[in-house]
Amino acid sequence: MSSKKYVIGLDYGSDSARAVVVDTQTGEEVSQAVKHYPRWIEGKYCDPAANRYRQHPLDYIEVLEYTVKTALKEAGAGVAENVVGMSFDTTGSTPAFVDEDGIPLALKPEFAENPNAMFILWKDHTAVKEAAEINQLARKWDVDYTQFEGGVYSSEWVWAKALHVLREDEAIRKAAYSWIEHADWMPSLITGTEQPDKVVRSRCAAGHKAMWHESWGGLPPEEFLTELDPLLKGFRDRLFKDTYASDTKVGTLTPEWAERLGLSTDVVVGVSAFDCHMGAVGGGATSNVLARAIGTSTCDIMIADYEQMGDKLVKGICGQVDGSVVPGYIGLEAGQSGFGDIYAWFKNVVAWPLSNILSKTELVDAGTREKLIEETIDKIIPELSREAMKISVDESTILAVDWMNGRRTPDASQEVTGSISGLTLGSSAPRIFRALVEATAFGSKAIVDRFREEGVELKAVIGLGGVARKSPFVMQTLADVLNMPIKVAATEQTCAVGAGMFAAVVAGIYDNVEEAQKQMGQGFEKEYTPNAENVKKYEAIYSKYVKLGEFTEKEL
Repeated sequence: MSSKKYVIGLDYGSDSARAVVVDTQTGEEVSQAVKHYPRWIEGKYCDPAANRYRQHPLDYIEVLEYTVKTALKEAGAGVAENVVGMSFDTTGSTPAFVDEDGIPLALKPEFAENPNAMFILWKDHTAVKEAAEINQLARKWDVDYTQFEGGVYSSEWVWAKALHVLREDEAIRKAAYSWIEHADWMPSLITGTEQPDKVVRSRCAAGHKAMWHESWGGLPPEEFLTELDPLLKGFRDRLFKDTYASDTKVGTLTPEWAERLGLSTDVVVGVSAFDCHMGAVGGGATSNVLARAIGTSTCDIMIADYEQMGDKLVKGICGQVDGSVVPGYIGLEAGQSGFGDIYAWFKNVVAWPLSNILSKTELVDAGTREKLIEETIDKIIPELSREAMKISVDESTILAVDWMNGRRTPDASQEVTGSISGLTLGSSAPRIFRALVEATAFGSKAIVDRFREEGVELKAVIGLGGVARKSPFVMQTLADVLNMPIKVAATEQTCAVGAGMFAAVVAGIYDNVEEAQKQMGQGFEKEYTPNAENVKKYEAIYSKYVKLGEFTEKEL
């Protein structure tokens, strides 16, 4: 038997999941497999016009089996029997209601097609009203239960979503015994700990999204929740008091899941965390280094020591939670509700004639037509980027605000919208695209400025994820706007590898995650440095962005 030991990091993103087999000694990504959620990719159970985004638990199960088995097959002989641990990261807050046995309601025949019985994806904004009510009640309560979540509760988070569904759907209201985060459900599913009183709950998920804190005994008290709405009566008692960092063991694979995945029942499964938190670990983040997971949205993660934070409460971020990223440090989270999604939105606007006119032409055969459309759509963003790079910073009159999907931080609000100003008859698609890229960079600067205003030191910035690795135009713009160098992590799948590092700790290969980082980390592949000339120009443009944002929020 090989002396090598392996772990599997499982990264559940917005559109797909990936399994990565990692060598515990070198951090080498031995193999990986990716699969889109089959129902999600068809657009089922979602209504973008109503900001409703739901995912079926069967999607999560099916991609789990496929990705793990495929990755193990590609890893080659002798690997599966030497896998010692598994850990998950997921998007969040992505909760679902469960019955008394901990089974998500959508897995029951009577709820199989009901979106309210499914997992509510992080970017679902149907609960804006409920989030506003939580904030209003928290302001007048003896204790502000949002204080460790930036002082503003978001419609992207669990209590707002749960209350919205309970109000909307009587059938769910009658069947729901408790709720569970996607991050908690995955390890509980494969270790046989699904019953609500047995689930080992993630400190990361609970602290950042569920108003959990040790100082008030866990979740907000029953009196607060029932004052918010009597429909929440009893849920607190059926949930949890304790939470755990991701260096904690949940259990081992059940015989059923060991067989389904082609692994041993000795494989240890760790407590999950949200994707960006584990991505920060996988990307090499250390104290006071801002790790930016840049994809459809951004999630900005930093760790700070207890002495630096003291009693400091950072306003308007997504939380500061002890041990949510690395045990022994305070984890700080911020982010943008839209980043790559804004580029994708503009791509779809530009591509409208392809999908709605060219798709109906009879000038070419169906096969050629489909290939033309597919090839053109795939090249829109690269071509826009290429042309936008040719435009000087001070040449364009266009200015945009990046709130097309609401604002996560600073100061969460899903009621705000984006805006584009300064359009002329000479405003071409590349010029508009450049303004959108600059807007996402300005939104990033607002986050960095908030940390500094609140007295949190930022030593460096790390870029993680697809946009960081694939778009020099976006990353250089970001470096210029932030006036900070940005290192890009060499690890291709930082979230999954971060999960793998935690799995190695849970399996006993390393004593702590810092040791795992040192041994398994891959360093950085590139660094973007600010262009001094552009930095000065962007300082002036940023002040205009702030003013346009204020006008947009107040008047529009």
